[in-house]
Amino acid sequence: MAEVLSDPALHTFTGGAPLTAPELRASYERLVAGPPGWRNWVIRVRADDRPAGYVQATVEGCTAEVAWVVGTPWQGRGLATAAAKALVERLLDDGIGTVVAHIHPAHAASAAVARAAGLRPTERWQDGEVRWERTT
Repeated sequence: MAEVLSDPALHTFTGGAPLTAPELRASYERLVAGPPGWRNWVIRVRADDRPAGYVQATVEGCTAEVAWVVGTPWQGRGLATAAAKALVERLLDDGIGTVVAHIHPAHAASAAVARAAGLRPTERWQDGEVRWERTT
């Protein structure tokens, strides 16, 4: 995943910088050891079975906060949309009542993914990002 996430452009709207493979491994180990509500899936391209990004959800009670990232070489192929839709549907099927994403107002691609997954922008903001939501 370190190679997939290595492009600094992926941090344009979220800040930070790409992690090295050891840093990413340490980050994943901390997250896995942390609260039980963290869920993460790697997006793979079927044709070559290589990783291309991820979707994740942090579940607290009946609410899940979701995010998605697709590596630069794989963007524009509908991978984020397909993965985000599948993630949201899985969460709803699991009994989650509210799915939330926070999206930078200038990040049109991420907003399009959220909309395709059934989320809608709200009037609420957090850390300069718009709260998007889908509630059953």
